[in-house]
Amino acid sequence: MLDKVLKVGLLFDFYGALLTEKQQQCLEMHYLHDLSLSEIASEFNVSRQAVHDILKRAEQILIEYEARLKLVERYQQEQQSIQEAYDLVGALPAELRNIPEIQSVRQKLATLIDKSEEV
Repeated sequence: MLDKVLKVGLLFDFYGALLTEKQQQCLEMHYLHDLSLSEIASEFNVSRQAVHDILKRAEQILIEYEARLKLVERYQQEQQSIQEAYDLVGALPAELRNIPEIQSVRQKLATLIDKSEEV
């Protein structure tokens, strides 16, 4: 279940703006605010089944966008490459790691992979 939440969240980050406002709101309420189908249905004054259908349709749309555009896949590959470059720079001998330009590169790589580690 957690995998699904993470997957939908990541897809929503990339493609959420392409959904209808109601689809966006339902996904946010269900996945981000952890509201039940009943709670969302009450908010929109619709049935639980309607909310279920909206969520399933929105999830399917997000999956279809990713299948065509592959932005999430590309992002994940880029993050992996950046992490590998960061690790390679970190594995350099100390005398090379202490060169200011090398430190600068490592800091920039750390920023790209959201590391708060001191270089």
